[in-house]
Amino acid sequence: MANITQDDLAHPLTYGTEAFLSREYAAAEKELLWPRVWQVAERIEDLPNVGDFVTYNIGDDSIIVLRAAVGDEGIRAFHNVCPHRGRQLVDTPDGVHSVRGNRRSFVCGFHGWTFNIEGQNVYILDEADWQGGLTPECTSLSPVRAEVWGGWVFVNMDADAVPLVEFLGDVDRVLGPFEFAKMRYKWRQWVVYPCNWKTALEAFMEPYHVAGTHTQLLAYGDYYAYSAAYGLHGVSGFDQKGLAAKMAAKDPGAGSVSRVGKGDDPRKSTYELARENYETVNFSASTETLVNAAKRLVDELPEGTPGAEIIAHWLKSARADDAARGVFWPDIPPEIMAEAGLAWHVFPNMSVLQGITFALCYRTRPYGDDPNMCIFESYALERYPEGQEPVTAWVEAEANAEKWGAVLAQDFSNMQWVQKGMKSRGFRGTLPNPHQERKVTNFHRNLADYIGRAAPRRLG
Repeated sequence: MANITQDDLAHPLTYGTEAFLSREYAAAEKELLWPRVWQVAERIEDLPNVGDFVTYNIGDDSIIVLRAAVGDEGIRAFHNVCPHRGRQLVDTPDGVHSVRGNRRSFVCGFHGWTFNIEGQNVYILDEADWQGGLTPECTSLSPVRAEVWGGWVFVNMDADAVPLVEFLGDVDRVLGPFEFAKMRYKWRQWVVYPCNWKTALEAFMEPYHVAGTHTQLLAYGDYYAYSAAYGLHGVSGFDQKGLAAKMAAKDPGAGSVSRVGKGDDPRKSTYELARENYETVNFSASTETLVNAAKRLVDELPEGTPGAEIIAHWLKSARADDAARGVFWPDIPPEIMAEAGLAWHVFPNMSVLQGITFALCYRTRPYGDDPNMCIFESYALERYPEGQEPVTAWVEAEANAEKWGAVLAQDFSNMQWVQKGMKSRGFRGTLPNPHQERKVTNFHRNLADYIGRAAPRRLG
């Protein structure tokens, strides 16, 4: 178990490269991490009808997630394997993101054993040959725990794991009011990428990299960040230089869209910042409603209006615009907006950049047994008027600006080179920022707990 405390996270820490480069470490994750944690398999809107299913693959395990009945309680999950001779029930070729469809039964392609959507065996060829030795327990599908939170279907292979809400802890308390279950996919993409799954995830776990990676954003403000640990999970945001966390405490409902930007006229800079975020983060780090409402600020407010009043007016206008088209904002307490910050890491492999009516999400996972490869996924969620949600599917997309937008392409421009650089004999180990990258060191503290490896240690 890790011997580092929460207080230690405030001090300069370091850890080595084993977690990113070692095949033995990746094998330990396969045995000690992935079978024991709650992890997102899919959004529940992908399973609207009884019999709908999707496969989720992690390591050597393939899981069938399906709808057996209406409502959240009707979601089931089973290991994708026939108990007879071990054939997969749903073929999952390498390089395929997931397999989905609708079935009322699953038939093994080897000998025809058949299972209903409750996982029960309903047909065995020549069952009498077993002379009564077969039981429902040994012939049914092996269950996987499945629970729904925020519109996501989480799965856990550990029958003794704590309930999902307990695992989420403060994530449930702080992000629950955003009502993600009322959002729907705007787009979703994935790519097999040449770096470890943690290297990819950590590229999105802190805003400390904005000044070095997303230099075009410096025209719109200062990006001094904070990062905090919440048990297994963590949050990051912008600190006291006129950024979101401070503004949210003053203006109820501001939160992650509260910045006025920098410039002589905050009415204009608020719009410029909102437009930049929207257009360069693949139309995901804001909404069209918010951008349009910001564009009107220069016409609706007099020059010299204080920044706090500008933000309050902007959000009130956007909220009214959305309501007029049938999109209703959740009522989130101002103290929760302040605490929510910019983005959350949900242990182990999910990142959520949340807004009042939108979210930009990332998920990473290993690809095969190679610690230098991963599956990287990103998707946007948004609230829509009822019946106007777009129809989407997972799209494999090359890691470039044309497919992902300018900002995500800039992140891609780092990830594989971080992976390569960590192999250098000249790299002495990580030096994460103890204030702005604490979410990252907390991640490694918890990872070390799960797989019994050395925790981050103090420098010096």
